[in-house]
Amino acid sequence: MSHPSPLQKHDLLIDGKRVSPISGEYSTNLNPADETQIGLVASGGVDDVNAAVRAARAALPIWSGMRAADRGRILYRFADLIEAHQDELVTLESRDTGKPLSAVKRQDMPAVIDTVRYYAGWADKIQGSVVPVRPDALTYTRREPVGVVAAIVPWNFPLMIGMWKIAPALTCGCTMVVKPAEITPMSMLRVAELALEAGMPPGVLNIVTGLGSVVGDALVQHPDVDKVTFTGSPNVGRGIMRGAAGNFKRVTLELGGKSANLIFADANLDAAVRAAASGIFFNTGQVCSAGSRILAQRQVYDEVVERLVKRAQTIRVGDPTATDTSMGPLVSARQLATVLDYVDIGKREGATLAAGGERLDRKGYYVAPTVFADVEHEMRISQEEIFGPVASVIPFDDEEDAIRIANGTVYSLAAGVWSADIGRVHHVAHSLKAGTVWINTYGYTDIRLPWGGAGDSGLGREHGDAAVENFTEPKTVWLALR
Repeated sequence: MSHPSPLQKHDLLIDGKRVSPISGEYSTNLNPADETQIGLVASGGVDDVNAAVRAARAALPIWSGMRAADRGRILYRFADLIEAHQDELVTLESRDTGKPLSAVKRQDMPAVIDTVRYYAGWADKIQGSVVPVRPDALTYTRREPVGVVAAIVPWNFPLMIGMWKIAPALTCGCTMVVKPAEITPMSMLRVAELALEAGMPPGVLNIVTGLGSVVGDALVQHPDVDKVTFTGSPNVGRGIMRGAAGNFKRVTLELGGKSANLIFADANLDAAVRAAASGIFFNTGQVCSAGSRILAQRQVYDEVVERLVKRAQTIRVGDPTATDTSMGPLVSARQLATVLDYVDIGKREGATLAAGGERLDRKGYYVAPTVFADVEHEMRISQEEIFGPVASVIPFDDEEDAIRIANGTVYSLAAGVWSADIGRVHHVAHSLKAGTVWINTYGYTDIRLPWGGAGDSGLGREHGDAAVENFTEPKTVWLALR
């Protein structure tokens, strides 16, 4: 009789070494595609966080004291190693999250590599300036690393969003303790090993896995952490702001969204509906900027619903390893329950379930692409973030009506506008409460452009030079000349 092989243990990475959690406890990691056990993940605790922060603090003068160009060279080598190991990383990410392999190869990995290379190029270009205040003094500014950074990373894009935080922080000379989501830690642990291989000194990049309520809270409250950067839910974000008040940590928060995708009657409906479907069904709808509210002008409302339903019904949902799969499972049983609860809420509220709405009859956390029609702006499925493949299609009358509905939530992360009228799209784009507005397209991001929102969508911006400001403190130097 054969016995199953024991599950591999995935330990913490602290001060350049893989170490067991002090508690000796591990949690079981599941593959969302078939609910099988794929590994045991260290359950870090407060003592592990303390050790990681000590290591990061000790490494700070070494890393920040290095020539900026040398930091850049290490980061370029890091990018090269990620690229060389991308097949392995793609497999880890897909098994951990349920993402189709093809999607990780097409989007996540190129974005990860691009992010590291982009910020590697910044390393020796973080400049201050001479400000000629008076003739008897030399007065100038410089940017110095903010210090030890805690990065708390979500489960929907573990490696990509993780690198949005890691690459700029390391470029600026900061050291880090990263807490991946407890259900998707695999790729981050492997990437941190590659950072060491690239020549990053021990202690610069530490990974502590475990529960947010344990590891995350310990990082947020730690007196020797100088900054917290977090992507996740607004409720957790509020808790982070409260916890960070202890030593006035700097905080960057990228939180939720209920993004509106506005389709006017004169839009190219083929392109608009194709992008609208992608905007809500990509990554199984587990995207902070998902176009979950599709606003269609009344003249084309029925046609938009009909086209969207047809697209939803032709999406290939299934095994993430299959080349023809375009939508995988939700990430966990908990997320599946949340999404199905919202489907029930939508039906009870009186919206019309036009497509999907059911769990698929197979192993794994699969749900059918879902479209609700006849949605009213005030309904919960229009106001609350579902984080699943559930589209709410809402009618509007004219520009001002569309703007009123689009701006009528607590979120302000992103929005889309579809119209052939150049004046209209600019007027609407300028009127929308959103950190990013796409015109006649939807969903693109680039590390060179600022990303973020306000209200329940967060605080501050990531990407581009905004991230350099996030991880540095400006200093004024005043030298008396006589």
